[in-house]
Amino acid sequence: MIIAIIIALYEQVKADKNVYVMVVAVVIFMFGMMQLSAKTPSKNQDKDDENV
Repeated sequence: MIIAIIIALYEQVKADKNVYVMVVAVVIFMFGMMQLSAKTPSKNQDKDDENV
């Protein structure tokens, strides 16, 4: 995920930007964020467990 961010920032600085590289970097970043948020517990998880 960090590599995708670095590649995306590097592509932004270049004079001739490659759109496909940017799209792939954003997709990898979003997939990594999705995986990271799936591991993070909800702050309402304790309340949901009590209601069951």
